[in-house]
Amino acid sequence: MAGDQVQFHQILNSLLSVDNDVRQQAEEAYNNMPIGDKISHLLMAISTTTLAEEARLMAAVVLRRLLSSEFQEFYPMQDESPNMRRKICEVAAEVARNLIDDDGNNQWPDFLTFLFQCASTTNSTLHEAALQIFASVPGIFGNQQSQYLEVIKQMLTKSMSREATPEIRFQAVRAVGAFILAHEKEVNIQKSFTDILPRMIFIIAESIEQQVDQTLIKLLIDLTESCPKYLRAQIEAIFEMCMKVFRSQDVDDAWRHMALEVMVSLSENAAATVRKRCDKFIVALIPLVLQMMTDLEDDDSWSVSEVSEDDNSDNNIIAESSLDRLACGLGGKVVLPQIIGSLPTMLNSPDWKQRHGALMAISAVGEGCHKQMEAILEDIMNGVLVYLRDPHPRVRYAACNAIGQMSTDFAPVFEKKFHEQVVPGLLSLLDDVDNPRVQAHAGAALVNFSEDCPKSILTRYLDAIMTKLEYILKMKFKEFCEKGTKLVLEQ
Repeated sequence: MAGDQVQFHQILNSLLSVDNDVRQQAEEAYNNMPIGDKISHLLMAISTTTLAEEARLMAAVVLRRLLSSEFQEFYPMQDESPNMRRKICEVAAEVARNLIDDDGNNQWPDFLTFLFQCASTTNSTLHEAALQIFASVPGIFGNQQSQYLEVIKQMLTKSMSREATPEIRFQAVRAVGAFILAHEKEVNIQKSFTDILPRMIFIIAESIEQQVDQTLIKLLIDLTESCPKYLRAQIEAIFEMCMKVFRSQDVDDAWRHMALEVMVSLSENAAATVRKRCDKFIVALIPLVLQMMTDLEDDDSWSVSEVSEDDNSDNNIIAESSLDRLACGLGGKVVLPQIIGSLPTMLNSPDWKQRHGALMAISAVGEGCHKQMEAILEDIMNGVLVYLRDPHPRVRYAACNAIGQMSTDFAPVFEKKFHEQVVPGLLSLLDDVDNPRVQAHAGAALVNFSEDCPKSILTRYLDAIMTKLEYILKMKFKEFCEKGTKLVLEQ
């Protein structure tokens, strides 16, 4: 190859010759080369810094002409694997991106012509490639975009039609999504693409049913975060699609998590629209989220574990975070009645996971439902305090969690109203020596309570608190020296 490349450099230099005979011979030699060899040699010449700049510029010009005029002859010769096609498209997209200057002038106008040709061809591979490139560089039209806008829309609409192949439809949705995200501040552009949104949602639903590639549902999540207004016209259809996924126990958890994320993100970023038009979905959603919070593993070693191994992808963690966000996004008037409706059954369940889930739900919604919960705080606390004595350690842990969170969310009203029950209750759990995780969490809740508790109230309990802490410190320091355990000692 080294010798061949040297000969090719000679051909390039001869193409620059002022001597017609020399130049014609070079052109003939170049034209007789296989197209694959041309591509390889031209790319190598462009990157060879020891080659004269005139020759490198000639290589770039010739390569551009080759890609513009003979790409369809060259491309089918390449590896047809989807991964290889995608990588080639990414390379082309990156070149195109870098050839748009700061003023939006496209320095490679032939490439735009090529894109349109590929998008209108019957060759599905080239059609798909054009869409992949457009999705990678949605600003490829630069300052000419306004004059091409209707053509772009027609191209994408046609690519999402029923007549298009599934892969082309898939790539078309990617391209539309990328284009909308690239113009997240430009309301007029989003409005002009609103009428193709129903078809987009239909294709996204198809991809969800197949449960193979998560690209499109992730794209939908991005749109809920950056361009929620664009989605408002189809918000009921989006909720219906996502509820179908989320309520199905046959669907893989990763897909259920993403369907939930779409609904939660819309509740945060398009709250007024969700409250107005999706109330029936929220009524159905919240009990399902509460039940996901009960998806816990029985773990005999949990009580003595030094560090929580909770995974952010665990169902109960995702559900708890989602409930918190729903409450903050939609407000207590919408969310709290749905929670209150489910709590009695959960709290009275013989299944510890149900009781645990109910208490963690109370912890999660204090911020978003502050005003509504404050009005019934006494009723809530009368329910929570009972579970400091629950037979299951993880329920006692959850009760500590609820008290600690409410100590923060409702301070100092909470401390003034409930100190007589809270302080003795938490101090009693500091004696739960068989369950260090519970002991440590009781200590954490006591810290939260003390931080915002008026001094006049806290001083009443100082003797009891200090006596208990002295005893726990001695015991746990000895335990640390003997066993190295420090969870409770640190707290």
